[in-house]
Amino acid sequence: MKGKRKLGKWLLWIVGSLVLLLIIAVVAINVYIGKSKPQISGEMTVEILDQEVTVTRDEQGVPHILAENEADLYRAQGFVQAQDRMFQMDLARRQASGRLSEVVGEAAVTTDQFFRTFSLREAAKDSWDGYGEEAKQVLKWYAEGVNAYMAEAKEAGKYSFEFKLLGYEPEPWTEVDSLTIGKFMAYDLGGHWSSLAIRHWALGNFPEEKARELFITYPEDKPAIIEANLENQVEVAGQFMPEVIPNEFNGSNNWVVSGDKTESGMPLLADDPHLGLSTPSIWYQMHLQSPEQNVSGVIFAGIPGIILGHNEEIAWGVTNVGPDVQDLYIETPNPEKPTEFEYDGKWEQATVRKEPIKVKDGETIDFEVVVTRHGPIISNVMFDKEEPSAQFSMQWTALDPTLELQAVLNMNKATNWEEFETALEDFHAPAQNFVFAAKDGTIAYKANGRIPIRKLGDAQLPVPGNSSEYGWDGFVPYDELPTVVNPDEGFIATANNQVVDESYPYHLTDFWAQSYRYERIAEVLKQGDKLTKEDMMDLQMDQHNLQAREFMDDMVRSVEKLDTKNKYSELLKELKNWNQVDEANSAAPLIYHKWIKQLPMTLFKDQMPKDVYDMLAGKGNITDQMMRDGYAGQEGAWVTEKGGVDKWVYQSFVDSVASIEDTFGEDVGDWKWGDYHQLTFDHPLSGASPVFAYFLNPKSVPVGGSNITVQAAGFQEDGSVDHGASWRFVADLADLSSAYHIVGPGQSGHMKSDWFHNQVDDWAEGEYHETVISGNQEKEHVLKLKAD
Repeated sequence: MKGKRKLGKWLLWIVGSLVLLLIIAVVAINVYIGKSKPQISGEMTVEILDQEVTVTRDEQGVPHILAENEADLYRAQGFVQAQDRMFQMDLARRQASGRLSEVVGEAAVTTDQFFRTFSLREAAKDSWDGYGEEAKQVLKWYAEGVNAYMAEAKEAGKYSFEFKLLGYEPEPWTEVDSLTIGKFMAYDLGGHWSSLAIRHWALGNFPEEKARELFITYPEDKPAIIEANLENQVEVAGQFMPEVIPNEFNGSNNWVVSGDKTESGMPLLADDPHLGLSTPSIWYQMHLQSPEQNVSGVIFAGIPGIILGHNEEIAWGVTNVGPDVQDLYIETPNPEKPTEFEYDGKWEQATVRKEPIKVKDGETIDFEVVVTRHGPIISNVMFDKEEPSAQFSMQWTALDPTLELQAVLNMNKATNWEEFETALEDFHAPAQNFVFAAKDGTIAYKANGRIPIRKLGDAQLPVPGNSSEYGWDGFVPYDELPTVVNPDEGFIATANNQVVDESYPYHLTDFWAQSYRYERIAEVLKQGDKLTKEDMMDLQMDQHNLQAREFMDDMVRSVEKLDTKNKYSELLKELKNWNQVDEANSAAPLIYHKWIKQLPMTLFKDQMPKDVYDMLAGKGNITDQMMRDGYAGQEGAWVTEKGGVDKWVYQSFVDSVASIEDTFGEDVGDWKWGDYHQLTFDHPLSGASPVFAYFLNPKSVPVGGSNITVQAAGFQEDGSVDHGASWRFVADLADLSSAYHIVGPGQSGHMKSDWFHNQVDDWAEGEYHETVISGNQEKEHVLKLKAD
């Protein structure tokens, strides 16, 4: 008996010791992670400053920087951004530069090869020389601020845990790093090269009648281009990584309303850019104030200035124009010298750029980027067995020297439309729909950026690279870009929709977003009178589904025709009674969206390699048109092959319902859109371990809306909402001393900050915070940056 008691005591002691050790370990980790939290109050000496700078963080963690001169303003901006987002900034410049392998290892090699080939950093270097001295000086001041933070963090051992985890310290920040991050954003919003590659593949793998239905506009008057694509097939399937292709829904909503339609008699402006949702946010909200400017809004971490927002006189926002600014050329290499390519009957030597890729815990990989007269060869990024007989090169406006930062700095100080439009002349890539409002009552719009004029072709297909008959012949003249000022209608709105009609003399693109978001915005604004800022916020959170309004009745009738045993009568009743609003607590949106997602899968998925299907952009546009044609009695080849529109729609319904039942059971009363449609903000390290995911990702939140509602909430096959309004913004020109924002999931990139995930519920529920730029400002935390 004594032995048992003794054994019990020993076991109790061992368990107690293990618990104690675990507690000590947790405390130690907690203390270590907490050590890197930014100092946000008190005083700090920052040697690079000329005069004292005050940094006030409000209750949402938004830094308000007050400086006595421009140099200190941008130095402080770099310092403060680095305090909150240094790991994000370093990761962004590494990804854009193709240098992730140095810190991640072999898993990132193919991604690095891709971005080395796309040459973003080279384009940033080329752009530097074109900047004026003022913009170059701002970049230098900003870099000084980032480096001052790094010096302080290194000396105090305060780098965030991510650096320790990956076993490295960041290199000094350079001016080109900021420009490279800007080029990455141009890539993320840049063009349709992958669509050209997929259409090229379709011509070689399907009969012409099936291939043409995968085009937005089939180039019937360009037989030479089609013949070139058929005769010179470039490998596509298995050669590209769909995961690095920008999300096809990268876009936005924006609108501006004249004072004639508002309660205050002054304009209202709203903007919500749709990008990936992540921890931390792609945006960093700030307020910058000096004797020369007072501007507030958002910027990408790693870049100076404010790209979207307002000052004391004007407000502005953007959506993606989405023009065709990337062309693929079918290049013919010399069989004897593979870096020579045919051009006008001669072999022309390409530029070969050595790009050795350092790999953590591995050997450096020799890699070359081959650049033709049109641009880099991109189709051979992953060829490892043989040299192809034909390759793709890419011409892209963002690979030319561009001056976006110069435009941003001048926009920040503009006071009227004339000054703002002048600033836009330097904003070249990506092309954006700018909406604008001023306190003088002006509302305006411009589709701004470099948009190429082609000698032949309309960017639907790759073109021959061996002839001077093809290529670009300049850009759409700046004064002829689509522009609207003070329209009679009383508002201007864009949602990546078609912004010109057939009378416009230049080609922009044929690949516009589905029009449902724009139609709903226009519907509300046309009907509206005495509109307020609250109305603008409500519209940004609007969940009306106009796609369902167009197709629901026909789709239900298709099921009723073939559901001879009334197996689905209860589900059809749910859909018939639906108000066509994508509410989180409703079952109908779950049925509808799973059904809509199934339509292209039923048609295409078993006839395409997975990577081709994943890269096929505009599947929604394509199947929308196929349904319109089918229900109008004009079924195309794909639908006919499936037995007609009713059978296609019915089979898609059956498969989608089976998928829902597998997850949620057979009782429709237990189905809710929000149980499937869950808001997520994943951290880049969360995929490495469930433990990281637990601590770094916020808890998922049920959310309404969808990818085709004004409240944009794009989702993956598992229902996770990872794409949407990365920032929401409303400005009332009656009072520009403040404006209204949501930045999900929060301001800070530090996991122990109160502002790490504090805006997740705000994002889901539409709770905006007011950010003040003049007058009384809540001084939650005040940090004095002292000059040495």
